[in-house]
Amino acid sequence: MSDKRELLDEIDLVFNPKKGVDINHLLYVLLSIIFVSIILFPKIYIQQQIYFKSRDVSKLKSEYDILKEENRLIKSSVESIRFKNQVLDTIF
Repeated sequence: MSDKRELLDEIDLVFNPKKGVDINHLLYVLLSIIFVSIILFPKIYIQQQIYFKSRDVSKLKSEYDILKEENRLIKSSVESIRFKNQVLDTIF
C-alpha cells in the first residue's frame, strides 16, 4: 500500500508541482527591482528638471519677445512725438 501511495505522490508532484516562492528567487527579484530603481530614478528626475527649466525658459523667451515688441512700439511713438515737436516748433 505504501508503494502505491508513494507512486501516487510522485505522479501528483509531476502533474501538480508545488508553486512556492523560494527565498533566493524573492531576493533576486528584490535586488533586481532595487537595481533598476537606482538606474531609472536619476534619469526620470533629470528629465523632469529639464522639462521644468525648458518651461521657464520658454516663458521668459515669450516675455522677452513681448517686451522687445513693446520697446519697438514705444520707440516708434517717441519718434513720432519728436517729429511732431520739431514740426510744430518750426511752424510757430
